[in-house]
Amino acid sequence: QVQLVESGGGLVQAGGSLRLSCAASGRTVSYEAMGWFRQAPEKEREFVAAIKSISGSTYYADFVKGRFTISREYAKKTVYLQMNNLKPEDTAVYYCAANVLGTTSVRSRYEYPYWGQGTQVTVSS
Repeated sequence: QVQLVESGGGLVQAGGSLRLSCAASGRTVSYEAMGWFRQAPEKEREFVAAIKSISGSTYYADFVKGRFTISREYAKKTVYLQMNNLKPEDTAVYYCAANVLGTTSVRSRYEYPYWGQGTQVTVSS
């Protein structure tokens, strides 16, 4: 059983910052990438950022470029999402996800078999 546990969500004012963490544990799995997705009420779950486990290459959705930074501690199987200059439209439940070695897509949520339970991020105006 693979477990992904997120932490670091909360309430912040517009322009503020939060740092999300996601720790993977349980059955040993070689991940191709770990990523962050978010889902606002009545909206589809959307890609935010991803990082390749071995190379460290990073990928971002256009709406977070320059504001969010994804990083990882490979040995700890932990990934972080530093979110700066937060906007009210960033309000959502943020999910950590991991896909398996050999997966080619990092932006599609359908390519991620492992998910965390989600952490709420609320940005007030």
